[in-house]
Amino acid sequence: MEKSVSSSLLLIPSQLCTAAAWQHQIDNLKDKVQISVANQRTSDSMAGLARSILAGAPARFATAAHGMGGFIAFEMWRQAPERIERLALFDTLATPDTPQQRVRRAGYAELVRRGQFTRVIEERLPILFHPDRQAEEQLLSVARAMAAETGPEAFLRQQRAIIDRPDSRATVASITCPVIVVIGHQDRITALTDAEAIAAGISGARLEVVENCGHMVPLEQPQRTSELLARWLAV
Repeated sequence: MEKSVSSSLLLIPSQLCTAAAWQHQIDNLKDKVQISVANQRTSDSMAGLARSILAGAPARFATAAHGMGGFIAFEMWRQAPERIERLALFDTLATPDTPQQRVRRAGYAELVRRGQFTRVIEERLPILFHPDRQAEEQLLSVARAMAAETGPEAFLRQQRAIIDRPDSRATVASITCPVIVVIGHQDRITALTDAEAIAAGISGARLEVVENCGHMVPLEQPQRTSELLARWLAV
C-alpha cells in the first residue's frame, strides 16, 4: 500500500450526518492514515464549530468534508490554515444562502420546534440520493439512523450555523494546499457549477464528478470515494 503524505485524516460530516456517512472510507483507509471524525453538532455558528473541531484535531492534518462540513472546513482554513495539509471538498459550495434557501431552512426549523423532526427528515430524503437509489432501504436506513443520532436540538443548531455562515468565496481564493473537489453528477442540493467555481478558484485543484450519484457521494458511491481519497492522500 502506498504511504500517505498526511499522517492524520479528519472527516467532517454534513448536517444530520455522523461517522456512518464515512464508514466505508474509515474501514478502507484506517491502515493508511490515522482517522478521526469531527463532531459538527456542538455550536450554532461556523466559527464556534471550527474552533471546537480544531481544539480536538491533530497539530496538522488532511481533512475531507461533505456538505455542511465544507462550510466548516472553509472556516477552519480562515482560523488555522497552517494546520491543514490538504482538503477534499464533497458536494459543498462557497456561496452563502439565497433568500429562498433561508426561507426553506426557517420552515424546517419551525417544523422541528413543533415536534415534527421526523417529517423534516422524510421530506429531505428524496433529494439526498440519486433517483435510482431513493427506494434503497439500506441507504435510507443509514440516513434515518444518522438523523436520529443527531437529534432535533443539534439539527436546529446546525441550521442556525448554516443560515448565518459567511460568504467563503474570498476564502476559496486564499487556499494554497492541495485540493480535490468532488460532486455527484445528479446532486440536487449543490450544483455542478458550485463545484466548478470552487475548483476554478483554487490553484491546482482537481475536480472529480461522480456519475450515477446524488448528494451523498460517500454513501452512494463508497468504493469510488475511498479510491479518490486514497489517491488524494498519496499525492
